[in-house]
Amino acid sequence: MTDSQDLLDELAGWVRMETPSTDPAAVNALLDVAWHGLATEGAAMTRVHGRDGYGDSLIARTPGAPGRKPILIAGHLDTVWPHGTLDRLPFRVDGDKARGPGIYDMKAGSFLAFHAVREILREGTPTARPIVFLLTPDEEVGSPSTRWLIEREAAAAAFALIPEPAGATGACVTSRKGIGRFALSVAGKATHAGTAFLDGASATVELAHQILALHRMAEPDDGITVNVAPIWGGTRPNVVAAAAGCEIDLRVNSARDGDAMTARILALESRVAGCRLTVTGGMNRPPYAETKAIRALYEKARAIATGIGIPLPAQHRGGGSDGNFAAALGVPTLDGLGCPGAGAHADREHILWRQLAPRAVLLRRLLETLDEV
Repeated sequence: MTDSQDLLDELAGWVRMETPSTDPAAVNALLDVAWHGLATEGAAMTRVHGRDGYGDSLIARTPGAPGRKPILIAGHLDTVWPHGTLDRLPFRVDGDKARGPGIYDMKAGSFLAFHAVREILREGTPTARPIVFLLTPDEEVGSPSTRWLIEREAAAAAFALIPEPAGATGACVTSRKGIGRFALSVAGKATHAGTAFLDGASATVELAHQILALHRMAEPDDGITVNVAPIWGGTRPNVVAAAAGCEIDLRVNSARDGDAMTARILALESRVAGCRLTVTGGMNRPPYAETKAIRALYEKARAIATGIGIPLPAQHRGGGSDGNFAAALGVPTLDGLGCPGAGAHADREHILWRQLAPRAVLLRRLLETLDEV
């Protein structure tokens, strides 16, 4: 078994390649590394060219088990971090923690999946089902250019494994909230704030009413949250604002709640005379609900983890992933199979790097043995 230090040494090269979602050339440079590593070992490779300003996607297929639905293992190479972050937050190791932008979310997990598939190919290990490994460039911005590809590959698969980050205690994910994204803009009427105050229609006052109305829609006990940010509006203190707006994040546990909340948000009405609202958007990721098949898949993974000697608790997460798309299609999906750590999207982002080797074994044994649940 490859040890964690060797895995970390190779992973460090991935972390030192900055891959913001908005730079397709940067993402493609890391995709090239993964492509070469898998093509060299005999995977059947497909490159799907990027669109809408995003990078390419990679699909690697293993031979064997003809006629059987494959296991899809899907990760992403993009991160939330802009170019130059490495100057401020370089890759480094502090005791049991390895740090660097994107190392936790989710270069460690995508690398572990790459490593597991590469080793299966390199050693010619027979697997119960063929494997399809998918790497995409835009998950951190909602997978706008690759949702169709993820859903296509998931619909043809028997199972989906998602190596998003594990929790700090090693927890994987058996359900996630659905996510809606909306934009609200207000058109008002600008006037001089001192000499013609009453002739204006303040877009910022209208926006304030709408923010409070949106906040009142949240029902946290039922899993419904509504967050407004960022917000903007106006030009100068002495001008009644002619324009304002905000973005809206919606989280729900069920498709029914998603439909109901979407209708409520899109139906918002102006409260200030002379102002006009425009609301656009909808559900970006469908809810990922735990099913009996997902629970059975989890139990298979937990049994493997127990044999390795690592914990694998299950958890529900409020954040979405590409696993939402697979689970919503009815495909048994297990998420959070990456490396334990913490601090996603924050300066304290890190993995517990000594867990790399056992988590690699977990992924590999799942890919080798998973057949039925």
